Amino acid sequence: MNLSGRRRSTNVEDRRGKGGKIAGIGFGGAIVAALIALILGGDPSEVIQQIGSQTTETSEYTPTEQEEQLREFAEQILASTEDVWTAQFKKMGKTYTPPKMVLFHGSVQSGCGSASSSMGPFYCSADQCVYLDLDFFNEMPKSLGAGGDFAYAYVIAHEVGHHVEHLLGVLGEAHSKMSRVSEKEKNQISVRIELLADFYAGVWGYYENQMFGSLEDGDLEEAVNAAQKIGDDYLQKNARGYATPESFTHGTSEQRVRWLKKGLTTGDMSKGDTFTLPYSSL
Repeated sequence: MNLSGRRRSTNVEDRRGKGGKIAGIGFGGAIVAALIALILGGDPSEVIQQIGSQTTETSEYTPTEQEEQLREFAEQILASTEDVWTAQFKKMGKTYTPPKMVLFHGSVQSGCGSASSSMGPFYCSADQCVYLDLDFFNEMPKSLGAGGDFAYAYVIAHEVGHHVEHLLGVLGEAHSKMSRVSEKEKNQISVRIELLADFYAGVWGYYENQMFGSLEDGDLEEAVNAAQKIGDDYLQKNARGYATPESFTHGTSEQRVRWLKKGLTTGDMSKGDTFTLPYSSL
């Protein structure tokens, strides 16, 4: 991506080095295993409530030069989402209120509870914040084989997509329904939430390129590769050799790629119909 000269969002809170609680997540700290359930997730409050109360103090932290470069990148991408979604909400006759991005290292206390870096980036609707440990971007090519700046941008745009869902009332309605249905139905609603956030990430990419002409050769392939590598089926098969579709909470690789591409190629908000299609047609 060409972000030269682009503005940086000021809706960022840097909590790196401020310490906090690390919630034990029962995955042995293995990031790929954690990703199966939590990578790019929406409001993680229910997950956090179920995980342990194990705590660890974080040590004093000094960002590296690379992390400061990643911070600048994250702030520029967040600024882009602000520009894109402000314009899109205006088209809908609505006002866009951007989320805050909270940068942390190791652990953080969110409006949804205590969380650790092993969870990956997440959005909390309780405080309308996107939480991001920049180390995650270093882990993506190592653990997932999914690197590149547009892949990293997709991660941020997906989490902001959950914020868009929240502002439009979709997320709250979905979470309310999830509290009243079976585990199977709950997982299916979760898949719909995640695929819609993928679609919104694609819509952002469509208008980001229209507004700024920032996409370069290979950028789209980076995002598509990342979406493919974080499908529930792909992660489960790589972690344990087989997949259990009834446990999927984010969608298959094929589904995630398809909805991301749908947003990227159309930019049409009306096509994000993940809640109206039959589940088998997603």
